[in-house]
Amino acid sequence: MYYTYILLSQKDNKFYIGYTKNLKLRFEQHQKGEVKSTKHRLPLQLIYFEACLNQEDALRREKYLKTHYGKLFLHKRLKSYFTG
Repeated sequence: MYYTYILLSQKDNKFYIGYTKNLKLRFEQHQKGEVKSTKHRLPLQLIYFEACLNQEDALRREKYLKTHYGKLFLHKRLKSYFTG
């Protein structure tokens, strides 16, 4: 399995979207500041993930979630998270 995931920076309140084969390990790397793109945005919170059967699907989903329509999907999907 591969995972597409979304982190929320508690520092700047912005998203980071990525994919990985090992979600637990990758999240730990983010939290420890070992990932260049997020190390200055700590602390991070894992707010969403999806499981995919293969790497190609996970990458395709990551790219979609970074588009305008993907962001609309996320805000709709996580509406109760942001309002509640």
